[in-house]
Amino acid sequence: MGFFIETLIGGLMAGMLYSLVALGFVLIFKSSGVFNFAQGAMVLFAALAMARFSEWANHALGGDSLLLANLIAFVGAGLAMLFVAWAVERFVLRKLVNQEGATLLMVTLGITYVLEGVGQTIFGSEIYNIDVGMPKEPVMMLESMFEGGILINKEDFIAALIAAVLVGLLTLFFQKTPVGRALRAVADDHQAAQSIGIPLNRIWVIVWLVAGIVALVAGIIWGSKLGVQFSLATVALRALPVVILGGLTSVPGAIVGGLIIGVGEKLSEVYIGPMVGGGIEIWFAYVLALVFLLFRPQGLFGEKIINRV
Repeated sequence: MGFFIETLIGGLMAGMLYSLVALGFVLIFKSSGVFNFAQGAMVLFAALAMARFSEWANHALGGDSLLLANLIAFVGAGLAMLFVAWAVERFVLRKLVNQEGATLLMVTLGITYVLEGVGQTIFGSEIYNIDVGMPKEPVMMLESMFEGGILINKEDFIAALIAAVLVGLLTLFFQKTPVGRALRAVADDHQAAQSIGIPLNRIWVIVWLVAGIVALVAGIIWGSKLGVQFSLATVALRALPVVILGGLTSVPGAIVGGLIIGVGEKLSEVYIGPMVGGGIEIWFAYVLALVFLLFRPQGLFGEKIINRV
C-alpha cells in the first residue's frame, strides 16, 4: 500500500508540472482563439534568460548572494518575456486580426523558430543550470503508517506546490478581475469586443505576458530539474495530451487533465509496464488523448460547439 501511495503522490506532483505548461496553451487560446505552438519555445527562451541573467548577476555580485542574483535574474527574464509579448502583438497579431485559425496556427510555428533562433543568438547554445536553492534530496515520510515509509522528492514537492499556487492565482485572475473578463470577451468575438471599447492590442499583450510568466516559472522548474538545453522546448509536447483531456478553453481542465495524465503515467509504468516490456510512460498520455478525441473531442471541461443551420 505504501508503494502505491508513493507512486500516486509522484504522479500528482508530475501532473501539476504538466498543468503548468498546459496553462500557457489554455491562456492564449482562451483569450485569442490561437493554438500557440510556440509555448515550448517560450519555456525554453524564458529558461535561457533566467539561467544567463542569474549567471551574470551572480558574477557581478561576486557570488555572495544567490538569492539576490536569482531575484535580479527573475525580474530580467520577466522583462524579456514582456518584450516578447509586446513584439508578438505589435509585429504579428495586430496585422492578423480576424484571420482564419489555420493562419494563426502557422504564425505560432514561425514564432517558435524565431524564439529558438534569437534565444540561441543572445544566450548561447550551451547547457546551463538553474540553481534556485530547491533541495534535491528525497525524504522518507509516514514511516509509522506504512512499512518502509513513503519516499518523497523535495524538489518535486516544492515545484508542485509552486505550480498549484500559480494555477490558483490564474484561476482567480480569469474569473474575478475585469481584465480576466475582458480576455474571455475577446476570445468569444474580436470585433464585438472592440465595439464595446475593449482594446484588443492591449489585451493580447497582457495575455501573452501572462503566458510568458507561466512559461518562465515552468522553465525555471524544468530547468532546475533537467538543465536548460534546447530539448527543453519539447516539454510542451508532454502538455498537449493534458490540453486535449482537460479542454482548450478551461483553466480547471488544465489542472484536472494534468493530474490525470501524471497519475496515469506513473501507475501504468509501474503496474502495466512490466507486462508490455516497459516504456508505457512515454505513450500512455497520447493514447488516452486519442480516446478522448474519439468520444469527447472538446475534453472534460471544454465548451461544446453547436453549429445551428
